Amino acid sequence: MQKEHAQAENDMVKKSEAMSRQVGGNHYKDKLVQPWDVVDAGPHAQAIGFYRGNAIKYIMRAGDKGPAREDYEKAIHYLQKLLEIL
Repeated sequence: MQKEHAQAENDMVKKSEAMSRQVGGNHYKDKLVQPWDVVDAGPHAQAIGFYRGNAIKYIMRAGDKGPAREDYEKAIHYLQKLLEIL
């Protein structure tokens, strides 16, 4: 039981890591309800698809709209969020 409690606390810390930052500005982070909150409120399979799809999008367009590094950082951010919900 104690091990499960420690794992739950560890999971909460991981969840807060992705939510506590934003790559490329504050245009989402400053919202009262973040888009991730809405995605996470829906079906789990759809949330998985959303995070996977956005990671792929940023990898495939890296450097097309700005610095490639920022796009890769955004892709990593989506993958981090994906790992948190799995």
